Amino acid sequence: EKKNILRGNKNKLNTSNFNLLKESIYKVLDLSNSDEDKKIKKNIYESLKKFFKENIFDLDNSSWKLFRGNRFLQITCAGQDNIPQENLTDAPYKTDKDGKTGHCGHCIVCKGFGFSKKDISWQGMIFFSDLQILFFPVFTMRGTKWITTQGIIESVELKGYQNSLSENSENNNQNNENLCFVFEKLSENETEGHINLGWLYLPYKLDDNEELKKKILEIIKKLPYKLTLQDIIIVPEDLFSHIVNSNLETRTSVSIDPITGASKEGALFTSEAIPRGTIFYGTIRIFDKKEFEDIENSLKPLPEVNDLIKALNDSKHFYETLGIGGMTTRGFGRLVINELKFNS
Repeated sequence: EKKNILRGNKNKLNTSNFNLLKESIYKVLDLSNSDEDKKIKKNIYESLKKFFKENIFDLDNSSWKLFRGNRFLQITCAGQDNIPQENLTDAPYKTDKDGKTGHCGHCIVCKGFGFSKKDISWQGMIFFSDLQILFFPVFTMRGTKWITTQGIIESVELKGYQNSLSENSENNNQNNENLCFVFEKLSENETEGHINLGWLYLPYKLDDNEELKKKILEIIKKLPYKLTLQDIIIVPEDLFSHIVNSNLETRTSVSIDPITGASKEGALFTSEAIPRGTIFYGTIRIFDKKEFEDIENSLKPLPEVNDLIKALNDSKHFYETLGIGGMTTRGFGRLVINELKFNS
């Protein structure tokens, strides 16, 4: 009888993962906490557990979404683990006292970013570096320009380029204190002059470092919006941080009283923010740890590196819409991710 009820309500069953399927079955069957229904729940739980362990097979498909461990994937795999005290084998099926799930320890998220359970901890396979400012927008009398330094450009490990550019470049500022460099004339027939970067008024000169120019061109052509060489200004290393700090956005806000829902008197505060249009640079390293499967059998299967790359690429649009970090509801944290090819 109960099987017939389930067959007639297949559209009401949530097959996203083990726990959602289990709860939707309980709901369709209208099971309570009576002793009789508890026995039925236990039988359903054990049957589902056996099915998930034995009857889910690898599919011949290149999509990372069909990674075998993803049958246990749940939203809390990307959040705080509510059941770290469970063993790895039981983790996909357990919940805490409030019914919340935790890291399943099997899906591509847990295998990619790591997890920690009672009997085993896994470091993960994906590592993110800190983001460094690559090009920083500054208002000038000639429109918005993006400043950077030769050292920053050298630090970008772009495929086909050495880590160190010409050491004899004129723009190292050893003999030209506070001199900036441009790669295209800012105005007709002018190879040098002065330009304001925020409140600083600095001399500039046309640069002839072809190697540096070529690398900057290679970088900016991969950006999501169009920049030209005329938009780029190389500034002295010792001035870069001062220019950045002087051109941060300052936003003034007021705290909200949670009781009245109105602004709280005397609770004005300011926050500094990186301006929109800032271009960052960082690295993502993915380690192939397939050999660990032979060392620890419970880690099988581990995702392929290509699956992790595809998963990261498919998630890029969430940075643009949901954002990351704090105060995303105020418009902070939106990022557009573009991939550069590295030397290694």
